[in-house]
Amino acid sequence: MSISASGLNGPSEPSATPPGSAGTASVTDRLVAANQRYAAAFHDPGMDAQPVLGVAVVACMDARIDLHKALGLELGDCHTIRNAGGVVTDDTIRSLTISQRALGTRSVVLIHHTGCGLQSITEDFRRELEQEVGQRPTWAVEAFTDVDQDVRQSMARVRTSPFLAHTDDVRGFVFDVRTGLLREITNS
Repeated sequence: MSISASGLNGPSEPSATPPGSAGTASVTDRLVAANQRYAAAFHDPGMDAQPVLGVAVVACMDARIDLHKALGLELGDCHTIRNAGGVVTDDTIRSLTISQRALGTRSVVLIHHTGCGLQSITEDFRRELEQEVGQRPTWAVEAFTDVDQDVRQSMARVRTSPFLAHTDDVRGFVFDVRTGLLREITNS
């Protein structure tokens, strides 16, 4: 058995040329070349690591979401923390704690989205992975079926964390991948 991405967003199309084959640049090679072009025209913006707007945004890593464009953000405006599902995990709390206590953020915005891959898998993913590689992951998949309820759970995890200094301005949203609109989720 092999665990693949095909179960998350449908079957993937096979590539005409295998990655890294002779005469073709790998995706990483293309990214490095793009960075060299970027660096050639780069000018130090003269800012530090503290976000101008004092906000940290936690969102899903889904490639369909251009987070900065969707929220009208510019370089330096916010801290962006992304993971599978945009769920609040221990590592998310670690990042938010550093963001608040060391770098001055006060507001937290949580963004999940419609059509999330975590809605199509279960915690069985961990068991299957253990069978395939011989070691059980130490992390939870954090799969969910109700996106609104998962946003509420994430908001509660932020609001109740003893490590976070600022939990009064925590808001959660669901991003619609078809319309680009945010829908705010309340506690009830």
